[in-house]
Amino acid sequence: MSRAKISAIGLASATAGASGALLYHSYSDGSKSKTVAAVPPAPGISTKALPVQASAPLQIFPASSELVSLNHNGILKYGSPGPVLDELKSLALWGAYDRRTRNPWWVAEHITSESVARSDAKRNNGAFSEDKTIPLAFRARMKDYSHSGYDRGHQVPAANAGWSQKAMDDTFKLTNMCPQVGEGFNRHYWSRFENFCRNLTQKYPSVRIVTGPLYLPKKDDDGKWRVSYEVIGDPPNVSVPTHFFKIIFAENEDTTNEDTNKVAVGAFVLPNASIDNKKLLADFEVDLEIVERASGLQFAGELALERRKRLCREVKCDVSVRNFREASAKPKL
Repeated sequence: MSRAKISAIGLASATAGASGALLYHSYSDGSKSKTVAAVPPAPGISTKALPVQASAPLQIFPASSELVSLNHNGILKYGSPGPVLDELKSLALWGAYDRRTRNPWWVAEHITSESVARSDAKRNNGAFSEDKTIPLAFRARMKDYSHSGYDRGHQVPAANAGWSQKAMDDTFKLTNMCPQVGEGFNRHYWSRFENFCRNLTQKYPSVRIVTGPLYLPKKDDDGKWRVSYEVIGDPPNVSVPTHFFKIIFAENEDTTNEDTNKVAVGAFVLPNASIDNKKLLADFEVDLEIVERASGLQFAGELALERRKRLCREVKCDVSVRNFREASAKPKL
């Protein structure tokens, strides 16, 4: 690409004091690369495990030319420091858990017109539960959310798992939750965004979605950029994300040649704050690379650029409604 567009988006609520954050990335003008601004990555995930046994000692030649034998990874005989990958795997989702923030790193789901049309399960708000597959010391607890002022916000929505009671109940585990602003966001705009995703199955027979939290910097009065977010619980355990991302892969019907098929890709970043009903979803669309840079995750490393289409050029990215009573209205595709 001879000249890439400089991507930047101001993410702030139009109705409340949400902290704005600008996301920038490097670009090339054909002669040299330029970095517009650095965005400290949010907690990322490494899928490569650290070695479980020490390798041969490292040979170092100091100035004196005397051989020194050191074994830096010898600490592995006492156990690997990590990071530890806690895999989240259930009927409803697949993902990874971040022990530091007590939030998921990311969760992935697959929906189809058949799966979202099923209503074999009944939502049970009393089904919220701690995930006992996570060690107690690193687990989000029910009491952490008590009187916090935040909703237990689904990352994979329960409504996407109506085809199975077990699958729906699995979405209520706290490993699928993040603290979310309730009024104006989790119960409103975010809910409509989830509905938008479900309605994509009217046009695309297969829709894959990756969702997760972000902890983005904001510019303070002194001109410096800092990452600041609340931590809830007693003692404080669960981090409150500043933003959330959704990456959508809308797949077409032709699966005869997956090496050449076009995939409609949409990347969105929304602030964890009340959002005005009039805001268009397209206002929160960003380049996929921006989310990757900010999250430390890679979402489409095996999807060639020539196979990608921009989702918001294929469908109308609009979840705006006049009031919450219209939240179930289907977006125009």
